[in-house]
Order: sequence, then structure tokens, then C-alpha cells
Amino acid sequence: MLRFILRRIAYMVPTLFAVSVVAFVIIQLPPGDYLTTLMADWASGGGAVEMGTVEVLRERYGLDQPIWIQYFYWVSGIVTRGDFGISFELNRPVTDVIWGRLGYTFLISFCTLLFIWALALPIGIYSAVRQYSVGDYVATFFGFLGLAIPNFLLALVLMYVTVSYFGASVGGLFSPAMVDAPWGPAKFADFLAHVWLPIVVVGTAGLASLIRIMRANLLDELHKPYVTTARAKGVSEFRLLLKYPVRVALNPLISTLGWILPALVSGEIIVSVVLSLPTTGPMLLRALLAQDMYLAGSIILMVSVLTLIGTLVSDILLAIADPRIRFQ
Repeated sequence: MLRFILRRIAYMVPTLFAVSVVAFVIIQLPPGDYLTTLMADWASGGGAVEMGTVEVLRERYGLDQPIWIQYFYWVSGIVTRGDFGISFELNRPVTDVIWGRLGYTFLISFCTLLFIWALALPIGIYSAVRQYSVGDYVATFFGFLGLAIPNFLLALVLMYVTVSYFGASVGGLFSPAMVDAPWGPAKFADFLAHVWLPIVVVGTAGLASLIRIMRANLLDELHKPYVTTARAKGVSEFRLLLKYPVRVALNPLISTLGWILPALVSGEIIVSVVLSLPTTGPMLLRALLAQDMYLAGSIILMVSVLTLIGTLVSDILLAIADPRIRFQ
């Protein structure tokens, strides 16, 4: 088992290097750089653009260097000092800018993942066991509805319903009076009163998808000979269901962790803008518009790391659930 985990971690290193190169190249694709955007803003505001000042800033930020040298400085700073560079727009280190927002991003993603699994497993099992029942049709209907409705539209609808019919505060993770308050029972209760909305909105599409996956996998297993044999031996239906077909049907579900985690973060970007959440989503959007390349590249790199971590966790869980996998 240890060799299996170490081998998977070894595979992550070149993958992470390739992802960092692709991320850095992508944010360099738009014409110009941050100073080009800054000059355009100055010109649109009627300000005079001093070319000497621009050249000094370009040299200060290293933007006068070839792209491969900029990449080398960026990656070497991350590896040797944990320095992700400086945010041009905010003139602050990237780590200081994103540190607080990353915590909320990961917290919302983790809670959303728990929400998805807590509902997808029992609903998927029920839909498979009670195939073509009223409950199965209802779950299927809401599953397709969840896949079809965009996250931002669902966020707007829930915000309208919450404000119009319940008079509750929506938007953000805290009420205005609690934003700067120290953590305590009152602030935690206020956080719980707000965090359910982004969790439901971000998790709807993933929940609908996993319900369909669990239902399809379990239906394939329920009609196999080993289930008929166990039933003929007198094994109770509940024990038979959980011990054999559900355990086997979980394998494809576990493997989806690799794409569910980054999908939650990417889906959270649009929802964060709509709900005014203090996460990395609005920051990434602003960094891309302003061509703040180190800030945007660092956020993209961290999302990629999340993808690799999700894949590693799914591989480990699959190896635990099905020992045959670790020998393949």
C-alpha cells in the first residue's frame, strides 16, 4: 500500500510541473501585460502616461524579461522560498492577498463535498432499488433539473426567495454587523445562517450527477449472479445490499473525486461573484481582467494542485475499497 501511494505521489511531480507551465503560458496569451492595462486605464481617465515611469515599473516587476525567465523566477521563488510573487494591482505579496480567501474557498468546497455525498449515496441507492417507482421518477426529474440549471441562475432565484419570503439576509458569508466581529458563538451561528446558500448552489450540479452515477452503477450490480446467489443463501436484503453491490458500485463514484473538487472550486467562482463571497473566485476574475499574472497564475496553480490532491485521494480510497487496484 505504501509503495502504491509513493508511486502516485511521484507521478504528481511532473504533472504539477507541466500544469504550472501551461498555467503561466495561458495567462501570458492576451496581448500586453499588466502595465499595458494600467496605461489604458490612465489614458481613459485623462491621465498622462510617462513612458519613463512605465519602463521603470516594467523593469521593477521583471516584465522586460523573456517569458521563460519570468517563469523561472516565479517557480524558483515558490519552490525555494514559498514566494508566489507580487500582486501588481495591489502591490502586495500574493500569499498575503490570497491566504485568507483560500481558507473560505476550501471550507465551502469541503462542506459542499460532504453535502453532495451525504445526499447522493442514499438517493442513488433508493433510485436503483426502487427502479421506476414514484421516488425514482422524482429523483430523476430533480437530477436532470439540477444538471440543466446554471449555478448563477439558481443563486439568483434562491436569493430572491430568501429575501422576499423569509426576510433573511443573503450575500456574503456574514451579516454586515458580523464581518469584522471576532469569532464566537454568535458569529459562528451567523456563518451557518449564510453558508448553506453557496453550499446548495455549488453542490446542486455535482449532487445531480453523482445520483445518476450511483443509480446506474448499482443497477448494473443488482442483476449479477453473485447477488442472486447471496439472496438464495438467505442473506437479508439490507445486509446483502450494503455488503456486496453497494461496495462495488462505489468504485466509480470514488474515482470522481479527482474532478469534483476542482469543479466545485471553478463553479464557486461564478457563484462567489453573484453572492459576494470573500473567496478566491472574484479575486481570480479581477486578476485575469487586470492581467495580474502572478496572482492569477498562483490561483490557477492552486486549483490544479487541488485536482491532483483529489485524484490522489480517490486513488487511495479506491485501493482501500478494492485491493485489486493497487496491484494493477
